[in-house]
Amino acid sequence: MSGESTLKDVVERLGAALSSLENAVDARLERDREFADSDAEVQRMNADRARLAQEIDKSEARAQRLEEVNREVSRRLVTAMETIRAVLDR
Repeated sequence: MSGESTLKDVVERLGAALSSLENAVDARLERDREFADSDAEVQRMNADRARLAQEIDKSEARAQRLEEVNREVSRRLVTAMETIRAVLDR
């Protein structure tokens, strides 16, 4: 009987070990999936960051052009006002 109980104990321990191994494999696969999801999210965030950087560059360039146009308009208004004053003073 001791041989049977020993065999039974061995089979039970083997079953427990296999169950533990399956759980470890499942946990590892889940971590791998989570990592892949995280990696995809990082890639999306990097793409968004690059797109936003381009939009900021375009906006800054537009703001600079508007500032230059504003200075030119201001200069022309001053010239026009001086011309009008000169005409009125005559």
